[in-house]
Amino acid sequence: QVKLVESGGGTVQAGGSLRLSCAASGFPFRRYCTAWFRQVPGKERERVADIVVGGDITRYSDSVKGRFAISRDNANYMLYLQMNSLTPEDTAIYYCATGDCARGEGYVYYGQGTQVNVSS
Repeated sequence: QVKLVESGGGTVQAGGSLRLSCAASGFPFRRYCTAWFRQVPGKERERVADIVVGGDITRYSDSVKGRFAISRDNANYMLYLQMNSLTPEDTAIYYCATGDCARGEGYVYYGQGTQVNVSS
């Protein structure tokens, strides 16, 4: 059973940093693609970053490019999101996601989310 548990959210002032973590279990993590999404109430979920299984290729949305960094530790089944230079527009619930992308599955599994609040 796929399980994803996020942690590391909280409240920070604009310009600050947070590091989100996602502990994965119940599936072959090193073979699944992974990503971070975020959602604000009333808006669609936005994919902010994703990373290939080998960890050597990453992609970012324009809204976070240059400020956020995604990484993964395949040995320990962990996914991370380092967030720097945070702004109030980054306030959202952040979710880690995974799926068997090599088989065309897409991001079908999500964690419960962790709240990030950025005050001005």
